[in-house]
Amino acid sequence: MSSTTPGNGKQTKNQRRDAAREQARVLREQQAKRDRRNKIVGISALSVAVIALGGVVVWLLNQGSSGEGLPEYADTPLSEVTDAPSVALEDGGIPVGADGVGSDVDEDLARVDVYLDYMCPACGAFEETNGDNLISLASDGQATVVYHPIAILNRYSNGTGYSTRAASAAALVAEQAPEAFSVFNEQMFAGQPDEGTSGLTNDEIADIASDAGVPDAVTSLISDGTALDRFGQWVTSATNAASANQDLVNPQSGSFGTPTILVDGTVWTENWTDPSALLQAVAG
Repeated sequence: MSSTTPGNGKQTKNQRRDAAREQARVLREQQAKRDRRNKIVGISALSVAVIALGGVVVWLLNQGSSGEGLPEYADTPLSEVTDAPSVALEDGGIPVGADGVGSDVDEDLARVDVYLDYMCPACGAFEETNGDNLISLASDGQATVVYHPIAILNRYSNGTGYSTRAASAAALVAEQAPEAFSVFNEQMFAGQPDEGTSGLTNDEIADIASDAGVPDAVTSLISDGTALDRFGQWVTSATNAASANQDLVNPQSGSFGTPTILVDGTVWTENWTDPSALLQAVAG
């Protein structure tokens, strides 16, 4: 995407970059809305211990992905899904760069792919440690960050299909309120529900979207289930594609799970609980 010039009603690249930084700053100050953060930090500390023993925190696919109460989605290849977010790549990722959500993937820049499930505690720990760095890498034009919202943990939301509903909402926000996507993603983890609960309701997800700056016309589509109706199949097909992709298997665990991080196409297995590690990997 090319940047726009002042005076045509659109923000310039620098203005969008400054806006992204301001969003990140505001979000960091919203401590009152992060009453669940202690849980995430605790899991992050646990991750350090596991890595010290030579392991990696990975919430495995074989924990299950059934979603009672969801529509019965077809076994449709991702390439054949008819309603995908307009900003998404063919591989199911949502790219974020200096030009915002939907940026072209610049082959001359580093690329960081993040496969995440909004019910995954380890994903919450990863976001807690690395979320602001990812925003900076993208907005500063140092890397293209590609988010892959998938749903492998539906069975842990008491039949409500929370992982699919949350990922569908993220897809809708990315398409229709792209300027709020990064903040929405971070706040979804700041208010993350526990595994074994019903997760957040559609109305609660819509409230998070509203707090992130998503317009009412879009949040209403989350509340009334339109986000799921539109993108539930896309999330399911993207999940199936990721699960079957041998290039995404963690070489240490021998399985695919979330979070899975790729740096320039290679699964990255270093200590992501160190906030400088990912930055060093991208710079290196």
